[in-house]
Amino acid sequence: MSTETTDKEELAEGSLLSHLVELRDRLIRSVLAVVLIFVPLLPFNQKIFAFAAGPIIAALPEGEAMVATAPLQALLAPFKLTFYIAFLLAMPFVLYQAWAFVAPGLYKKEKRFAFPLLGSSIVLFYLGAAFAFYVVGPLIFQFTAALAANNEAFALLPEIKEYLGLLTSLVLIFGIAFEIPVATVLLAWTGLVTPKKLASVRPYVFLMAFVVGMFLTPPDVISQTLLAVPVYLLYELGIIMARVFAPKRDVAEDAVATDQ
Repeated sequence: MSTETTDKEELAEGSLLSHLVELRDRLIRSVLAVVLIFVPLLPFNQKIFAFAAGPIIAALPEGEAMVATAPLQALLAPFKLTFYIAFLLAMPFVLYQAWAFVAPGLYKKEKRFAFPLLGSSIVLFYLGAAFAFYVVGPLIFQFTAALAANNEAFALLPEIKEYLGLLTSLVLIFGIAFEIPVATVLLAWTGLVTPKKLASVRPYVFLMAFVVGMFLTPPDVISQTLLAVPVYLLYELGIIMARVFAPKRDVAEDAVATDQ
């Protein structure tokens, strides 16, 4: 009996090691994908930074620009931003590696639903990032510049490091926030909740969207509202998607509850 136990433990250990080796390979491929995108973009790092600085430069008075408060800040900031852009561009491949790692443990039916969810998560992330860069960022900077123009007590002198941190944070926050429909579908798909239960907590989600926006965005009403409203609308989209992708038993339960 001890021999059988030993064999089982060795098999389990071997299975664990094989998963760890595969996880290592997936991580290495993801890192290589980022590096392979980062290296060709390096010669264009100044142009990339100039493009990323466009929203705040447009909000500043004519002739003014951002300031650097450290000797190497103007040199390192474009490199950091270029690496960040490379990571964003490699995101589909990184997410695919994550999906390929967990795919062997899924049933055929689950794989059929997982692939559309993977594609939609990538699209939603990029939509959130674009919304942050083209809508939220310009509105915040224009609002701040207008306040500075109407107040003689201070002048708006945006620092390169602070601007880069704010921009990347906005892009990441909105990119993740736009994943709400996918998260909602996964909750319904695993059977933890049903579409009917998701719909019943709408008022709480609406309130929490503004609370989360207050903590995650800069302290102004514009950015908080621009995060809260899309989050709630995406939650509604998630409910619709959950009704499509949820297991049939959950849909049946919802139908019985509705009839009653």
